[in-house]
Amino acid sequence: MDRSATSWQSWKAAVPRDTRRPIVSGILSVFFLLFVLSGCTEAPPAPLEIQRLATGANISGANGLHFAPDGRLFVATVIGSELVVLDPESGGILERLSEGIDGPDDVAFNRAGDFYWTSILTGEVAGLTAAGERITAARLTPGVNPLTFSDDGRLFVSQCFFDDKLFEVDPAGIAAPRLISDQLGPGCGLNGMDWGPDGRLYGPRWFQNQVVSFDVDSGEMRIEATGFNVPAAVKFNSEGVLHVLDTGAGSVIRVEDGRQSVVAVLEQGLDNLAFDGNDRLFVSSFADGAVWRVDPDGGITELQPGGMAHPGAIAARATEDGIELLVADLHAVRSFDRSGRALWVERNVLGVGELGSVLSVSVDGDNLIFSSFTDANVRIWNPERRRTVARMDNLQMPVSAVRYGETLLVAEHGPGHVRIIGGDSVTRMASGLQAPTDLLTDGDRLWVSDRSAGQVLQIGAGGRKIAPVIVAEGLDAPEGLALWRNRVLVREGESGRVYLLGDSGPELLVTLGAGSPPASDAQPPAMVLNDITVVGDVLYATNELSRELVAVDLSGRVDRTD
Repeated sequence: MDRSATSWQSWKAAVPRDTRRPIVSGILSVFFLLFVLSGCTEAPPAPLEIQRLATGANISGANGLHFAPDGRLFVATVIGSELVVLDPESGGILERLSEGIDGPDDVAFNRAGDFYWTSILTGEVAGLTAAGERITAARLTPGVNPLTFSDDGRLFVSQCFFDDKLFEVDPAGIAAPRLISDQLGPGCGLNGMDWGPDGRLYGPRWFQNQVVSFDVDSGEMRIEATGFNVPAAVKFNSEGVLHVLDTGAGSVIRVEDGRQSVVAVLEQGLDNLAFDGNDRLFVSSFADGAVWRVDPDGGITELQPGGMAHPGAIAARATEDGIELLVADLHAVRSFDRSGRALWVERNVLGVGELGSVLSVSVDGDNLIFSSFTDANVRIWNPERRRTVARMDNLQMPVSAVRYGETLLVAEHGPGHVRIIGGDSVTRMASGLQAPTDLLTDGDRLWVSDRSAGQVLQIGAGGRKIAPVIVAEGLDAPEGLALWRNRVLVREGESGRVYLLGDSGPELLVTLGAGSPPASDAQPPAMVLNDITVVGDVLYATNELSRELVAVDLSGRVDRTD
């Protein structure tokens, strides 16, 4: 006998007719609903693939360097906010120290094995004893840059780029810093320093093309050597011979008995140098994040490769040879084709270079527009001539700039506005913004991201200013903007998420790498602009912390733009 039939008959007998009907009807309704939903529910889209096109340096800009007593090489990196410890033989990274270390520009050991560093963006001079105790030796103004110990353990610190003084600092942090000189500026006191065999403190004057020495007790200064391009650092070898790192010339120069001779030629953008116990010379690059070893016989070994060190803003432009991707790399601008092949690089020498620092990039016909809050300016640069053709100075922390119609616009973090540059009066396109970050235009409309407010706003239409319209809000630190099929894309700086904006709210497309936070309130929150750009249906982006150029094919989401 069929058990299902028996069960059905038993159920009919047990349940009255007027009760059976609504129960059956309800069951059928549920099955019908499930059937309809199963046929209409759209499968979630497949995750978009992130393609790595190019990789850069392993260090986010190599700054000061010093040997530990055990022979390991410590390399400071400001933007990476860490001390990278290298094997001086292989160049391998042995350790990365970041806890309690904020934006170190230089590092130095004393004879007890304690090491100290300067935080250029915050003004802190701090150290870690051999026993593991962290010490705040001084809190000065931003710009603390080089530091070195005398033979008897006295600590000396100077400022460069954000201030120009020279101090003696108590390593224990008890006594107040003692001012040695405030007559070294403008723009820089001393950069990479060393204690000389004659008991004097030596250092280069970046903007004065000379090396000087100090009697640190009397404050008396003496010129030791001149005629450099841009002297960045000095060190003595075991024989007491002075060596000067000339970042403008990209070379290391030996100075002996008044004569100068070139020891090694590397490239522009060099930062510091150090000798090991065998008089091998080690050189770092703030522009490329590279570290080289120069042997006494002149042989040069690249211990750490150079490349993208602080990749941030990105733009695309059409050339005779195809599409060119341009990456703002703080101390350089780098060009790639769409496959990630490097085309060219232009490096900057801080404060004196034709290029200037590059923290945002946009296309302006045959030219490029750069902005830099570190230089407080916007520059129009011609990539064919490798020349700046226009420059707007004394801006208040410019974060990005674009051409909108016939006018040049800048997003200034200081006053929290977007304004037109040029003319006798200030014309604001938007004001009262918490952190105006990236500007985007299609020639007709104009948008800006406000990183601190978590918003994207449209502030222009028809080439003119309009009352701000909130396009999206509740975002997590929105930074880079791009257009795709007439829709706005936004990248969050703290999460790396990229959203497609629309009337129904932001739609997550892909998650890229997150960016670094600012070192202090003295910098815009988007210290390195985490950006995106689109060519056709391909999104291109930089990953700051992993120093990569990546691509994402968006064609699988085309229906989302209809």
